[in-house]
Amino acid sequence: MRLGVSPTTIGLTVVAFGTSLPELVVSTEAFRKGNYAIATGNVVGSNIANIGLILGIVGLLMPSICSLPGSRPRLLENALLTLAATIVFVLFAFRGYFDFLSGIVFLLIFSLILYRMWIHGPDLDTPDTPPTRHPLLLTVAGLIMVVLGAELLLAGAIEIAEILTIPPAVIGLSMVAVGTSLPELATSAVAAIQKKPGISIGNLLGSNIFNLLFVIGLNSLFFTIPVPEMKDIFVMAIFTIAIFVLFIRKICETRVWGILLLGGYLLYILFLFGII
Repeated sequence: MRLGVSPTTIGLTVVAFGTSLPELVVSTEAFRKGNYAIATGNVVGSNIANIGLILGIVGLLMPSICSLPGSRPRLLENALLTLAATIVFVLFAFRGYFDFLSGIVFLLIFSLILYRMWIHGPDLDTPDTPPTRHPLLLTVAGLIMVVLGAELLLAGAIEIAEILTIPPAVIGLSMVAVGTSLPELATSAVAAIQKKPGISIGNLLGSNIFNLLFVIGLNSLFFTIPVPEMKDIFVMAIFTIAIFVLFIRKICETRVWGILLLGGYLLYILFLFGII
C-alpha cells in the first residue's frame, strides 16, 4: 500500500466502512422510523451472514486462506478484536436495552480498535491499483445510491413482513441482513479469488466490529434501543467463535470449514422461519 498501511488494516477499516454503509443507512433509517426490530435484526443478522454465509464462501474460494505467508498472526489479532467487540455487545445486551451510556462505551471501544489497527505497518504485499478517475464524483454518487437503495430495501422489507405476516425481526435478521451484506460478499469474494486474505477476511471482521460498535453505538446516542432476541445474539457469538477454527492447525481444511459454516447458516435461517 502506498501509505504503508497493511492490506488487513485496509480491509478492517476503509473497505469495511464502505461495505457497511448499507447497514448503517438502513438501520439508522429504521431506528428513525421506529422499526427497531428490523434495525437491530439487520445488525445482528448481517454479522451472522458475514461469517456463516460470506466467510463460508470465502473458505471455499480460498482453501489456503490461513496458510498464506504472514496472514495468520494479523488475522488472529483481528479475530480477537472482533470477539472482544462481540463480548462487549453481549454484556450490554443483558441490560435489556442500548442507551446513551451504551453508545458512549461502544464508540470509545470502536475508536480504540480503529487506532490499534492503524498503528500497524504492512503485513501482506498488495499491488498498487491505478488511481480512479473522478473519485469524489463516484463517492457522492455511491452514497446517493446507498441512501436510495436503503429506503427501497426498508420499505420493501416492511411491506413483505406485513403481507406475509412475518415478524419484522425475522425479516431484519434474514432478508434485510443479506441484502445489506451483498457489498461484503462481492468485496471478500473478489479478494479471495485474488488470494488476498487480509482484505477478504479483514473486510468481514471490520464490518462486524463496525456494525456492533459504530452502528448501534451511534444510534444509541439518540434512541433507547430494545435488545433483540438473546438467542439470535448467542447465534452471532457462536459464529464469531467459529472463526477461530482457522487458527487451530497449521494446515487448515478450510473447504470443509466453509461447508460447515454455510450449513450452519442454512440451519439458522430454516430455524428462524420455523421450518425446523
